[in-house]
Parts: sequence; structure tokens; C-alpha cells
Amino acid sequence: MEDNNLIEIRNSYDIIIVGTGVAGLFAALSISPKYKILMISKDSIKNSDSYLAQGGICTLKEPTDFDSFLEDTLRAGRYENNEETVRVMIENSPMIMKRLIEYGVLFDLNQDGTFEYTREGAHSTYRILHHKDVTGKEITNKLLNNVRERDNITLCEYTKMLDLIIEDNACHGIVLERNGKAKVVYSKEVVLATGGIGGLFAHSTNFRHITGDSFALALRHNIELENINYIQIHPTTLYEENVNRKFLISESVRGEGAILLNKAGQRFVNELLPRDVVTEEIRKQMEIDGRPYVMLSIKHMPKDEIMRRFPNIYRHCLEVGYDISKEDIPVTPAQHYLMGGIMADTYGRTSVKNLFAVGETACNGVHGANRLASNSLLESLVFSERAGWIITEEIDGIDLVQTDIDLEAYSEPDKWNEDNKRLILNEIKRRDEDFYDKWCNK
Repeated sequence: MEDNNLIEIRNSYDIIIVGTGVAGLFAALSISPKYKILMISKDSIKNSDSYLAQGGICTLKEPTDFDSFLEDTLRAGRYENNEETVRVMIENSPMIMKRLIEYGVLFDLNQDGTFEYTREGAHSTYRILHHKDVTGKEITNKLLNNVRERDNITLCEYTKMLDLIIEDNACHGIVLERNGKAKVVYSKEVVLATGGIGGLFAHSTNFRHITGDSFALALRHNIELENINYIQIHPTTLYEENVNRKFLISESVRGEGAILLNKAGQRFVNELLPRDVVTEEIRKQMEIDGRPYVMLSIKHMPKDEIMRRFPNIYRHCLEVGYDISKEDIPVTPAQHYLMGGIMADTYGRTSVKNLFAVGETACNGVHGANRLASNSLLESLVFSERAGWIITEEIDGIDLVQTDIDLEAYSEPDKWNEDNKRLILNEIKRRDEDFYDKWCNK
């Protein structure tokens, strides 16, 4: 399968998938290979936030944990979750793990060959599978390898979605930009898997090019959005000055016993509380201390265990001057994840016909007001697979519609992008001015 920047993009495909994170990749793999699929990535194929996920992926370890898993997710989401959607996610998790293993994903094992589970904030037990501290990288790479083997999938990087083609409340393709030129590409169905909105924030763990394009288009086309102001601020990113993307210090570090310390070296919060609670306590402590960070200590853990369990975090911190086996590190909150998004059902269907949203782009209610740690990869995979199923089931009954599109409307891309950014931020402010003033208006 070709994926170089010279590949010719045809005028039409059966399905277009926008985004190459785990949601987009798994959706492509879940669609029958008899259909022609175009997958596009705004940046390098691997520069998706899925690739950055450190901690792991939740799963239903055993049937007796179902109620506890459900309650942990609902409690973290302040009981604003859609319980039916949460149940679908948990019920499907063992099948998803089986599928990942079939695709070649390697999870860490104990010496006896059983899976090594960890826990993170707001989890009542150990139910998170992981691959060292680069679980997202492992899953994304293995899914991408499988996508590359599919002759029906055309994969193009540095290709940006400019607009959706919508007529009579049905989606018929997209307008994209590649090599500085706008092009219309028609399809029977479109899947949006463009991630979140981190690129709009001064401090974020997200890649800078992830700027919420799908949400701006939703606002332009009156596609239903839900809880777009439900934005998660991750409590612990490495404090570095003049760095565009904040380096995440995984929740699993605190899950393994790391503690948060104030300026006086005192512990000031239960580190395993939900992320939003820990984040707010850190914000308050930073104000008390008069500095833009607090300290995180994992010195209790033996160095060889730190290097085995968190090799990427250990290596990065060492590169910037901190040996986490010997010294505390400065951490600060940063935008991390969007719980809201384009309203979708449990098959990824949106308020527009033939248009699907999966992964962080979608809001199906599974996370409520605050995502439980390590539910993001699981949620992306469960519902993107279900989108693939329903697309395969219904696509033969859909006609390919081609309408005339005036490309002159996209002749000023910088203005288009700036208008998109303003649309999203204004909508966040309209829904939650307090959050906007605290985190967006910086």
C-alpha cells in the first residue's frame, strides 16, 4: 500500500476517513476490504495523539469487575455519562484486547506469563494493560502496519480536510488541501477521527496541528455538538519553559505511588483522585506557592523498576536534566483531552446522514464530564469498530452524489483557519465562561 506524498488522490472513494490515530486506523480495519478507503492525515501519519498515550488501556479483567469498572467510570464522569454507552464499552473490551493481540500488539507480562495490570487515578483496582510507558505508540504502530497491508486503503499524509460536502443533511465527501491546492473528493460515507483541540491552547500535551477542525466544520454546518466545553486538564506534565507541546507524566506514575509535593516539600493531595480534582488542587497550590509548578516524587521506587516500567519518561526527564530515581521533578497542568465533541451514537453516527465521528472527535457520552484514566484508547477502539461494522452493513444502499463545489471559497487558507479557531473558542466561552477565563484566555 502506498503512502508517499506523490500518490494520486482520486476524485471519489467509497469511504473517506479523516485522521490516522487509533480510531481512524481501527475503523479502516473494521470495514470490509472490498470497499475503497481514503485515509488522510493533516501531518505526518504517526503524529496523532494516540501515539503519545503512555499509561495504558482499560479492560474488563474478569466479569466480577464489571460493576466496579462501571462505577469508577461514572464517578469520574460526575454521573453525567451515558450509562448505556459505558456498558457497551466495558462489555466489548475483552474482544478489543483479543483483536489487538491478533494485530500484533504486545502487552507487558508478569514473569509467569500472565498480563501485568496497573491502576491509575480513580480506579478501584488494577485493570489497565500497558506496553511499558508507550502503550499508544505500540497500538498505533501495530494497527498502522496492518492498514499498510490492505490494498483497498490509500493513506496520505500532510493532507488537510478543509470542509465537508453536505447537502440535504447528508455528507457526500470532503474538500481537502494537499501540496497547497484544494481538491474535492466525493464518497458515500465520511468518518471524522481528527482528535481533539489541544492545538488551540497555549499549554497542551497534544500535537500543535490538532486544532479541532471537525468541530469548526460542525459549527459551520449545524452538525450537533455536545459538551464541547468539557475539556480535561491533565494534572501532571513536565514543567519546561518555551516548549510547544508539554511532555506528559503519565497517571500511571502516580498509580505506582508517586506523590505530589508543595514548595515546602509536603504532600498536599491524594494523587489517585480523579484528574479534575487533582488538577484543581495543583492549581490552588501553585497560587499558594507563587510558582507555576509543584513537585512530583517517585524516588521510593527502585531505579531498575522505574527504568523497566517508565523507560520513556525516565529517558526524557534525564535528557532535560532530571534523574527521577534521585530527584523530584516539576510538573504543571496542561490541556489534555476533550470529553465533548460531535454528538454520536454507539455506532459513531452523527446528526448528518453518512457522517460518522469516532475517538476524541466524538461525544457519545461515555466519559461524562471527566474521563477516567486510560479509557480513551478503549473508547476509541470500541466505537470505531462498531462504526466500521455499520458502514459495511449499509454502504451498498448509498448512492455516490457529486455536486459542484466552488473552490474559490478556500483561496485564503490562513483566514479560513483563523475563523475556525475563533468559532470553537467562542463556542467554548458561550457554554462555560469560567473555564474559558481560567484555561483558554491566556
